[in-house]
Amino acid sequence: MPYPQFLRSGARDRLIRATRTGPTAEQQSAPPSRAVEAQKELLERIGDFVIEHGLGVNSANLAAICAALSGADAELAQAFTARELSGEPIDQRWLDTLARLDPGTNGRIAELEQLMDKLEYSLMRFAQTTKMAQDETSDHRGALGAQIEAIADVAAPGGMVAELDRVVELSRAVLERIERVEQAMERSQDEARRLRASLATARMEADVDHLTRLPNRRAFERRLVSAASEARSKSEPLCIGFCDVDRFKQINDRYGHDAGDRVLCTIADTLSEHASDQCFVARHGGEEFVVLFYGLDKQAALAKLDSIRRAQAARRLRDRFTGQPFGQITFSAGIAEVTEDSDTRSALARADAALYQAKAAGRNRVVFI
Repeated sequence: MPYPQFLRSGARDRLIRATRTGPTAEQQSAPPSRAVEAQKELLERIGDFVIEHGLGVNSANLAAICAALSGADAELAQAFTARELSGEPIDQRWLDTLARLDPGTNGRIAELEQLMDKLEYSLMRFAQTTKMAQDETSDHRGALGAQIEAIADVAAPGGMVAELDRVVELSRAVLERIERVEQAMERSQDEARRLRASLATARMEADVDHLTRLPNRRAFERRLVSAASEARSKSEPLCIGFCDVDRFKQINDRYGHDAGDRVLCTIADTLSEHASDQCFVARHGGEEFVVLFYGLDKQAALAKLDSIRRAQAARRLRDRFTGQPFGQITFSAGIAEVTEDSDTRSALARADAALYQAKAAGRNRVVFI
């Protein structure tokens, strides 16, 4: 039996060694020319892999493929190998599923949130400290100024006039420097306020998908955790639905990526227009969207999402340049109930499995597990 493409060109033995033992002593001591050749070979294999499987050239894909092909991530390498040995496609949906089911995602988002919180707190403390220092400096400057004027008004003996004038002159020079320090502190406060405002804007922008203007995956991950906790505390159902645009790659290939972007925006609009207060809609990545259904069990969530699916299937789009119709633009979806399991992330896997069933059953339908 020939090895899968993933394991050809002598990669199989290298992959097994890398996943078990890491770099060998021979690899570590290899001359630079050999290391360069190894890098070139890896880059060629990554490029061939991307083209062969029709994958997008983006940072997430390249990072995953590089980690697998190089053996840097043993679990990822094993997942790629098992996938190809099984004869199942290594496509964008599968790569997105790997990323979605990564248990470290929530941890990384939490770390980012903590860093942003620390930055905001530091800016706040800096602004408070600067304001206190400015107030104290201003008070001291006022008291010092009054004393200088009082000294200047004192009639000094003839021999002391020059010395007293010199003291007053030096004191006024100190006052001028204090005033410049106050101005610098005020500018620092203004800059701190601007930075905090920029951070607040960045927080909001970080939660928004820039193409569809829906909440993004980062916002969804955070909402899922809080919604699941609340649903369990109230003993209420919570369902999740994954929606994937049908034959999206064909749309991009035939009409171009601008048309693909219009399709994604149309799906986003349909989901938003027909969703209710009981729904939270987000773009999860690529051509995939996610919906949280508050207080709805699987049957009710399926009925709701299926009505949205029918509304989308009834819409028609045309190429804005040629007027050529795109045909029917549909999506498939899978639904799972989050509160059926104590592990929130297991619902993601179940919804994803239901989505695969919907695709396998002919697309343009909603399935629940």
